[in-house]
Amino acid sequence: MPVGITQSRRSRILVLIGLVLFALYSVAPVWWLIVSATKDQQGLLYSNGLWFEDFHFFDNVQTVIEYNDGIFLRWTFNSVLYAGAGAFLCTLVSVAAGYALSRYSFPGRNLGLGVVIGSFLLPQALLTMPLYLLFSKIGLTDTAWGVLIPFVINPFMVYLAKVYADGAIPAELLEAARMDGASEIRIFFQVVLRLMTTGSATIFLLSFVGNWNNFFLPLTMLRGEDKWPLSIGLYFWNAQRTDSEIDLTTLVLTGALLSVIPLALIMLAMQRYWKSGVTLGSLK
Repeated sequence: MPVGITQSRRSRILVLIGLVLFALYSVAPVWWLIVSATKDQQGLLYSNGLWFEDFHFFDNVQTVIEYNDGIFLRWTFNSVLYAGAGAFLCTLVSVAAGYALSRYSFPGRNLGLGVVIGSFLLPQALLTMPLYLLFSKIGLTDTAWGVLIPFVINPFMVYLAKVYADGAIPAELLEAARMDGASEIRIFFQVVLRLMTTGSATIFLLSFVGNWNNFFLPLTMLRGEDKWPLSIGLYFWNAQRTDSEIDLTTLVLTGALLSVIPLALIMLAMQRYWKSGVTLGSLK
C-alpha cells in the first residue's frame, strides 16, 4: 500500500478519535446533569454519578415547582422575559445600526465603527458597577428595566450585523427601491430585514443565550426574590442548600436541567431561518 494512502488513513483516524473525545467532553456534563436529576438525595451521595439508580425525576420536578410557593416558575417567567424581550430589541437595534454603518455614508462613520469595535473588547463585568451607579440615580435598580435596557445595547451584535449587511444587501437593490419611491423606513423593514434573516436569527440566538446565562448584571441590579431570573435563583438555592430544612441539592440539579430546555427549544426554532438563509444564498 502506498505511503501517502497509509498516512491519509492515519490522519483520518486521529481526527476521528479527536472529534469523538471532544464530543464526549462536551456531552459528559449534560449526561451527568440528566442522571443526577433522576436521583434523590441518597442516590446522589451513594450511587454511581454517571449512571441511573432509582428514578425520581418526576418527583424532583414536582418538588421544584411546588417549593417556596412555586418561585421557580416565577424565575422561569423572568428569564424568558429578560432574555426574550432583550434579545428581540437587541436584534432590531443591532440590525438597524449595522445596516447604517454598512450602507450609509455620513461624517464620523469610521470613527463610529471604531467605537463599536472598541466597545465590545471591554469585559461586560467591568461595566456592571457603572451601570448600577447610573441606574440607581434614575431609579431603575430593582426593576425589570434595569436588566432589560443593558441587554438591548450590544456592540458585538452591531458589528456582526454590519458584517452580515456587507455581504447580504446589494447596493443596487437599495438604489432601485429608492427610485421606486420607497422610504428609508420601508426599505429597512421590507427589504433589509428579509435579506438579513439568517444574520438576525444568529444575533437573536446569541443574545438570547447570553441574556439567559447573564449573572452579574441581575445579581447587581435586582434585590427582590420575585424579580430574579433562573441564574440568580438557582445560585441562591445552591448557597442555601445546607441551611434549609430540606436538602436543596436535588432541586438545584433538577432546576438546572429544566433551565436548559428553553435554550434547546430556541435552537430548534431558529434552525429553519438558517436553512432558508443558506437556500437563499445558493439561489443567488
